[in-house]
Amino acid sequence: MSMDIKQIQDLIKFVAKSGVNEVSIEEKDFKITIKTNQEPTYVTATLPAPVQAAAAAPIQAAEVATPAKEASDNSKYITIKSPMIGTFYRSASPEKPSYVNVGDEIQAGQIVCILEAMKLFNEIESEVSGKIVKILVENAQPVEYDQPLFLIDPS
Repeated sequence: MSMDIKQIQDLIKFVAKSGVNEVSIEEKDFKITIKTNQEPTYVTATLPAPVQAAAAAPIQAAEVATPAKEASDNSKYITIKSPMIGTFYRSASPEKPSYVNVGDEIQAGQIVCILEAMKLFNEIESEVSGKIVKILVENAQPVEYDQPLFLIDPS
């Protein structure tokens, strides 16, 4: 048995609505445990190596942003995409200001966000210079590999 991120998100929503405290699914090469209590709901998934990955995601952040009508008019923009699976954070901590905001001019090599994966906090740097046009994900939202995070106007 193998679950994709959509199935895991559906399972999280189902568990949250059902009022159950804990759900565990364990197969030979796959284990998932979802626990709910007064704290936010977190999911931990363990996959066999070489695809070793764990996603810790608060339940309220389970909806993935879907860029809809942005194809044609955004062709002049450069997209900064997630280099990994993890949780997207706009600042180093809740008390600190965001690394970047819409309208900010950024330089190549500038830190634009942090991605947390398995308790490791990875500073993500922009590979391009330009102006932030749009931030495509919410703070503390889980992101997938190659998911668009920012739209940059390089002009």
